[in-house]
Amino acid sequence: MRYIQPRIDVRARVAFVAACLAMLAVASVVVTPLTSAQSASTQKAAATGQIPRTPDGKPDFSGMWDNPKEPGARGAATVFDKNKMAPFVPGGEARFFEPRTGDPRHDEPRAFCMPSGFPSAFLGPYPVQFIQTPQHLVMSTEFMNVTRIIPLDGRPHKTDIEPTFYGEPIGRWEGDTLVIDARNYKRWSLDDYYYQNPKEYRMHSDAFHTIERLRRVDADTISYEFTVDDPKIFTKPWSVQWVMKRHPEWDKTGLYEMVCNENNRCEGGRCRESK
Repeated sequence: MRYIQPRIDVRARVAFVAACLAMLAVASVVVTPLTSAQSASTQKAAATGQIPRTPDGKPDFSGMWDNPKEPGARGAATVFDKNKMAPFVPGGEARFFEPRTGDPRHDEPRAFCMPSGFPSAFLGPYPVQFIQTPQHLVMSTEFMNVTRIIPLDGRPHKTDIEPTFYGEPIGRWEGDTLVIDARNYKRWSLDDYYYQNPKEYRMHSDAFHTIERLRRVDADTISYEFTVDDPKIFTKPWSVQWVMKRHPEWDKTGLYEMVCNENNRCEGGRCRESK
C-alpha cells in the first residue's frame, strides 16, 4: 500500500494506518491528489481573524480541517472516553462489548473494504473538507473518501428507508450553532478502541442516534459537541467535547484519493493467493 505526503502528524497517521490496516493484506490503498477550493469569504475572514459568514449571515464552515479530537490531543484515531459514557441498561454492556472472533470480516471489516461507519470514519487522523451552501453541508474525510451530504432545512427523518452505515443526517440552525441530528443507522462498530483493548470491541445498536453541535469559536477552530443516544445500550444520552482545527495550507492539494478495492484477493469471501 502507498501513501503520499501525509499531512497530519506523520507519527499519528503511521500509527493509525499500522493498526487500522494490520489485516489489510487483502487490499491495497492508493492515494492521488484531488482538488479543493476555499471560499473567498473564508479567506478574507481568516486574514482578519473574524468568523467567516455566508451571504445569508450563517457561519461558514467551508475549508480544510483536521479530524475531531479532544483539545490539545495528539495521536492516532480519536476514541470515546469511557468516563463520559452513561451507565448501561440491563443487557446493554453485552450489546456494547462484542467479543472479537479472529475472523477479520467481523473484527476488522475495513480489511475487506467494508465501510468504517459513522462516526468512526471521521475520527482517524485524516483531513476533513467542509463545503457549505445555503441548502447543504458536505463533510468529506480523506479516509476512504467517505462523504456525508447534510440538508440544512431541519426536515423530518424518513421512516421508510433501510438503516445504513452512515445514518441519515439532518441539519438545522440554532443561532450560530449548526445542529446535525442523525438516525437510521445499522448496527456497527462505534470507534477504534479495540486496538487499545482487544477485549472491548465497541458496537452501537440499530437504535443509535447522534447529535452533533458545531460552532465556530474563531477563524481557525470549530467547537464540536458529539452526543450519543443509544437507548438499547445506555440509560441516557451522553456527550463529549471535541475541537477541529482549520488547515488552510491543505487547500492547494485538497483531499487525496483513497482507493480500497485494488488487490482485494477475497472477492465474495473467496480468498486466493496474490500474484
